[in-house]
Amino acid sequence: MDTLRGIESFVRAVELGSIAAAARRLNISSAAASQNIARLEKGLGARLLTRTTRSLALTDSGEVYYQRVKGLIQELELAEQAVSASQGEVSGKLTVACSAAFARHVLAPLIPGFQAAYPQISLEVVATDRRPDHIGEGIDVSIRIRQQLEEGIVARKVATVPLHFCASPSYLKQVGCPDTPQALLQHNCLMFRVPVEGKIFRWAFIRDGVRYEPEVKATMISDDIDLLARLAISGGGIARLASFVAMPFLADGSLIQLFEKEQSPDVEVEAEPLEYYFCLLDRYAKTPKVTAFFEYLKTHLPDKWQ
Repeated sequence: MDTLRGIESFVRAVELGSIAAAARRLNISSAAASQNIARLEKGLGARLLTRTTRSLALTDSGEVYYQRVKGLIQELELAEQAVSASQGEVSGKLTVACSAAFARHVLAPLIPGFQAAYPQISLEVVATDRRPDHIGEGIDVSIRIRQQLEEGIVARKVATVPLHFCASPSYLKQVGCPDTPQALLQHNCLMFRVPVEGKIFRWAFIRDGVRYEPEVKATMISDDIDLLARLAISGGGIARLASFVAMPFLADGSLIQLFEKEQSPDVEVEAEPLEYYFCLLDRYAKTPKVTAFFEYLKTHLPDKWQ
């Protein structure tokens, strides 16, 4: 048992970058975590970590040992959760990270139903537009658009969400309605800046199966999509909004959708949709609670997003 505690403390310290962080994750004191690792090193007869007040690094022996045992802790966690699941109890803390807009408009209405279906799961939602750190923040699942995927992460597409180009009736009455994407260059365009990379999220269309990006005039840029929606409603220009943001405003007439074939039969383009992915750090992260959340999400998202 002492060896297992030592391995757990060691693996978490390597993953999280410090013994103090490992101790917090394991709900023990820093001194206890340090002692666990020291006993492990004594039993192995080799130093695994070099420690200073500011840094932690693997020795050559530590690197070899870490590669061998890092899956052991994850396998034990999976085994424990499998036993709970076999007894009909999917339980534990589930931490989900996604963009603030997706959390606000998509997840929030679904969470009460999920909690009712799985009362033993404690859910935490990290609503952020930065790239989530699965290990450092203890995140089980991140929901990301295709442009945010990283090499090596386990990703499965969960939704394809339509995008709508929208403007207020007052703006279109004053400036006129663009009939083609090329005409956007003559309009005030409200653009979204991706917080992670600092790049403006370019507007893209699909014509005859070919993707292209027209030149536009960015008169306002923000990293908050709800702010851009409100600016569009106030007559500030044209915004590109995911359907879960746009639909209530299109329904009540606050915004008007552009480039609709129903309005303009000659329009032969469509906005490139947003593809959302259910992302895990690795195969060990596919626990019963994660599977339960994935299946619930797939079942309760709109059919037209599937």
